[in-house]
Amino acid sequence: MEKEQVLRETELFVLDMDGTFYLGDQILLGALEFLEQVKRLGKRFVFFTNNSSRSPREYIDKLARMDCKITRQQIITSGDVMIRYLKHFYPGKSIYLLGTPALEENFRENGIILTQDMPDAVVVGFDMTLTYEKLERACTYIRNGADFLATHLDINCPTKDGFIPDCGAMCACIGLSTGKEPKYVGKPFGETVDMVLDLTRAKREQVAFVGDRLYTDVKTGVAHGARGILVLSGEATLEDVADSDVKPDAIFAGLGEMGEILKGF
Repeated sequence: MEKEQVLRETELFVLDMDGTFYLGDQILLGALEFLEQVKRLGKRFVFFTNNSSRSPREYIDKLARMDCKITRQQIITSGDVMIRYLKHFYPGKSIYLLGTPALEENFRENGIILTQDMPDAVVVGFDMTLTYEKLERACTYIRNGADFLATHLDINCPTKDGFIPDCGAMCACIGLSTGKEPKYVGKPFGETVDMVLDLTRAKREQVAFVGDRLYTDVKTGVAHGARGILVLSGEATLEDVADSDVKPDAIFAGLGEMGEILKGF
């Protein structure tokens, strides 16, 4: 399919953040102009990040510092998807959470019951405050029968100084100790697509997941009846595409190129 046709037929762009819209604290060239073209054409966008270490409010504030002002309805995290999942499948159940204070606050604000004692389920997020005590408790509870859930499967998180262990790496440690595998809900899993569609009321075939990772961003779209757009402004390269089973519907240098094409519509 031609790149122009993919953009023309997309009504809702679900945008990854780091590596797609910004790198670290620097907004990527053409990103804001892309959003302006989306709005001009009467199309929509939401941001979605697998990074569950920050609260939605922190992301809203970070974007505002980059002259990108959004509402709470325009930002979704894998933590939000997990909260929705817990409300549906674990109503009134107790949760032991491996997460940052920001994720803990988000859970509590949404009525999730957190405990330090034997829970119904252990939830692992991108916990940058991880301690051995937390790890030990999580393994013990899972070994004793608690369900094992996780916000997202990313193994490493990119930083300006390189990569640091992400949620998937922490889950690998717990899985090796307990012999159990977690249930993931962020990108590229169906729970993420379902939440986006429910919140936006968009039609599945008119939604494009845009990002710099094939196995999360692009796969979310192509594996669930939506579109997957790869931008080459972050992790993935054209060589990666050739070696991957996940094939994007379209590939762009970045949001800047997408915005330039939208100008012609």
